[in-house]
Amino acid sequence: MSSTKGKAAAPKSGAGNRLHNVTVAPSPGAARLRIDASVRSEIPISRRLTGKFCEHLGSNIYNGMCAQILVNSTFAAWPFGAHGEDPPDGGRAFESDPRRIETGVRNMAVGFGLPEAAAGDLCRDYRDGLAFGWLREKGTRGGAVVVSPDAGKHGGRAQRVEVEPGGGIAQYLYLPLHRVRKYRFELLIRSPDLEGLDVVLYGAGGRELCRAAAAGLGTEWEAVEGELTVPAGGAEAGSPGARPPAGGPLDHALHRLALTSAKAGRFVVDRFLLWPDDHIEVADPDVVRFLKESRLPVQRWPGGNFASGYHWEDGIGPSEARPTRPNPAWGGVEPNIFGTDELMAFCRNVGCEPMICVNAGNGGPEEAARWVEYCNGSAETPGGRRRAENGHPEPYDVKLWEIGNEIYGRWQCGWTTPAGNADRFRRFSEAMLAVDPDLELYACGDKVFVGDDWNGKLFAECADILQRTTDHALVGSSVSSQLDPVDVYNDFMAYPLAFEERYGEIRDIMEREGIREPRLAITELMLFAHLRTHGAGGGTLNRSNLVSPDTLAEALYLTLYYHTAVRLAPFIELITHSATVNHGGGLRKERERVYANPVYHARSLFHRLTGGLPVKTELEAGAYTAPLVLSDLMAAGFGRPVPMVDAVAAVDEAGALIVSLVNRSPDAPVDLEIEVQGFEPQGLAAVTTISGERPWSANSLRQPESIAPEASSLDVQGRQMGVTLPKHSVVQIAFAPSA
Repeated sequence: MSSTKGKAAAPKSGAGNRLHNVTVAPSPGAARLRIDASVRSEIPISRRLTGKFCEHLGSNIYNGMCAQILVNSTFAAWPFGAHGEDPPDGGRAFESDPRRIETGVRNMAVGFGLPEAAAGDLCRDYRDGLAFGWLREKGTRGGAVVVSPDAGKHGGRAQRVEVEPGGGIAQYLYLPLHRVRKYRFELLIRSPDLEGLDVVLYGAGGRELCRAAAAGLGTEWEAVEGELTVPAGGAEAGSPGARPPAGGPLDHALHRLALTSAKAGRFVVDRFLLWPDDHIEVADPDVVRFLKESRLPVQRWPGGNFASGYHWEDGIGPSEARPTRPNPAWGGVEPNIFGTDELMAFCRNVGCEPMICVNAGNGGPEEAARWVEYCNGSAETPGGRRRAENGHPEPYDVKLWEIGNEIYGRWQCGWTTPAGNADRFRRFSEAMLAVDPDLELYACGDKVFVGDDWNGKLFAECADILQRTTDHALVGSSVSSQLDPVDVYNDFMAYPLAFEERYGEIRDIMEREGIREPRLAITELMLFAHLRTHGAGGGTLNRSNLVSPDTLAEALYLTLYYHTAVRLAPFIELITHSATVNHGGGLRKERERVYANPVYHARSLFHRLTGGLPVKTELEAGAYTAPLVLSDLMAAGFGRPVPMVDAVAAVDEAGALIVSLVNRSPDAPVDLEIEVQGFEPQGLAAVTTISGERPWSANSLRQPESIAPEASSLDVQGRQMGVTLPKHSVVQIAFAPSA
């Protein structure tokens, strides 16, 4: 790592950047920050900067944001995604090789935390015609359980089961017993010869914990509901409200839920859902609580790649009548349990604003316009009438709409060309604005490092109707195991500076094309490095020391983009960081326990600055030269010195002076001298620090608060004071105003 003397080049910008000046100092271990709070921007820091993005991918929605516990609750034929070339029209190819499918089953079983024996049983029962995720439950006399596919009430696949006494089907699962003991099940089921079944929950060692009757079966489809209450006292039950034991075994939380018959007979089951009694309008209450406490402003949905193949009308109306579809982007299935109305309820309960990304891949403008009318139309319009019939008479008044997701890429359903994107944006805009002229529409921009042709065509052809575009700051790509993990970290810490330069250029291009008051939203953002092995050797870099979205480095990375948005204000007006649960960085939900990644705390911490007015800062800090081991940074020819410290400051709405700081250094603290002008601080300043042992340190299920904000105070004596910024840390200092 080398220091560089001289003035750090600053990208051309508007009023925001003229307030922020950086000079490279010779010493990497010391820095000086001068703040003049009497010089303030007239543009408040956007309240939409600290948003989140969610997608129907992996366990982000299902077994993530959604509280329903069972996997493949609609007994669908499960398509496993294939590796290789994308289909000509985009989307995901599905696997047909039985051996690779079995590998997929085993890998997912490991991901669910199931024992090895259960993985083998899953493969066997899947081959025999049982829906993925489910197991045969042997009868009391060891009699055979015969399974085969059948047709569901509203079409699609259901599961036929023929049993001897005590036989049925089952699934291993974890329960949020730290929070709740009562669970509600929903069945859609029929039987030609059984009047009822039993729903039984087993705990450790196969001990029965509780059971409930599913009665009233007949030859026609019946919707059957019931409750299970897990008794207190068992070791596997834990205690309500308790956290997972730190460092202790958690396998005791594995349960088995079975649907069995006391008699020999047959039944066909279309749906089997299990809800914790404390779910909040289908959402996980811990997820809602975390996001509400962090004052989440915006939630982007439903994708992501998934959006380009999602047809929103599949996800409204009575839940049992919604079709289960293959997930066109990621493999697996989309049961459509979490649709538009559920997203609106989620946002209402969190207290955030929805942002909808419409299907501009294999969907058309008319479909998008109907979606706008469903969300925003009065009950007298056709769409508003449908919404009212579904139990929601008042319009949702959704203002943020994104037209397409990454449709420049052949991995996207219905991908297109630069000219095709310009054509689609115009057609979608006209159709959607005809329904609601007050929408804030975002065009699908290409990644700013590679998108000159795409973005140039869009800006040139749509300048008369376009104000807002988007970027996905997903960079880092594939990295070799031979790299130094600190070099990878240092390059990532330089990326925000490279993006700052490029975003300034994009803004200038938009202005030259005649776009008035251009704006940009970063709708996907996270560290994006994937490890590849190099020959037969091991190498220095491995999964334990590669910085990733769940590590401390992501907290610094995101905060640096917030600083970029402040400096380029008002151009960058919205950020939806990737992602909400179990994908990217944010919240993790494992074994039905929810905990926060370090970046969650950084996002929550920065939110205090939003709505405030940036003030003038002059920063002197030591710098390093980026090693340029990441391909995008290398291709961009990035050569600026990278300051160890990054800073912005603002006066918030309560009159407090808030300073946001990042120490990029991977191995040393920085002593920062602060001088304040134009503001009279008093008493003790509140200091909040997010740091850890290494940049790749992370929280885990066993240690969910290993990295969390630490509070301290700074004694304010006059206008000058000193503070030590720990290595690789985010630090916020709040100076209270004088009385």
